[in-house]
Amino acid sequence: MFKAHDTGPVADAVKKHWVDTKLPSGLRPYARLARWERPIGWWLLLWPCWWSVGLATVASGAVVPNLWYLFLFFVGAVAMRGAGCTYNDLVDVDIDAQVERTRSRPIPSGQVTRFQAKFFLILQALAGLLVLLQFNTFAILLGVGSLGVVAAYPFMKRITNWPQLVLGLAFSWGALMGWAAVFGSLSLAPLLLYVGGILWTIGYDTIYAHQDKEDDAIVGIGSTAQLFAGRTKQALVILYGGAIALFAAAMFAAGAVGPAYIGALLAAAHMGWQIKTIDIDNPDQCLALFKSNTKVGWLIFLGLVADAALQALI
Repeated sequence: MFKAHDTGPVADAVKKHWVDTKLPSGLRPYARLARWERPIGWWLLLWPCWWSVGLATVASGAVVPNLWYLFLFFVGAVAMRGAGCTYNDLVDVDIDAQVERTRSRPIPSGQVTRFQAKFFLILQALAGLLVLLQFNTFAILLGVGSLGVVAAYPFMKRITNWPQLVLGLAFSWGALMGWAAVFGSLSLAPLLLYVGGILWTIGYDTIYAHQDKEDDAIVGIGSTAQLFAGRTKQALVILYGGAIALFAAAMFAAGAVGPAYIGALLAAAHMGWQIKTIDIDNPDQCLALFKSNTKVGWLIFLGLVADAALQALI
């Protein structure tokens, strides 16, 4: 009953990936549903969590981040990103069937049934819940609080050109979670990090959305790619610039002394390169620039880790 029917790779997925070449055929559609062959999604969900743990490490005076928390957030990001993709595909099946890039996804192509997808969604959500229960009560309640935003996201493109804003609210929630896991409360620093994460998410997902703007217009759904159109570079300057300013303010509020700001400066340089380079009419380049935001994540995280280590030595 739960064996899926593998009809071949998804058009917009990585070609000849381990999902399509190593997994048993009955499991491949589930892996495609969770986007396991595309780690950029869980990296982008993970970075605000790790940044928040790093920020809390600076503020607490610890030498290194809590490695157990980093591991838990990693597992949680993989599980919840997969659950989110599964949920989105269930909601968007009719739209995906009309878009060239997405019509070969597991549900519209018939690789999995809606029932199988719902069952898989529950399994992934339970894995995420198991991770969440390892934290303190405040962090658990805070994590549960994100579910409303996550549930609303797939419907936003039907009623607004700002679905990327709602995605930012959901994907940046980890900026609150890492701090809450360490301190059992919130303060100004993680709130600034959260708002900065929202702006960063709107920016990188606008770049991603330029791949589908023609199909989106035909189907009748909205995006910031359509809203900004030829003014995308100017919008990215505001979004990315605001994100970096808020990240730096969060670092200051947490008591950072130097390396964290260097990491933010290097991240800003990379964002500037994205803005200078982008050709909004080149889907392949837009996808590559979107994926390059993993570098932003590493630069900010390593800067925070270095800052905490330096303060422990001086």
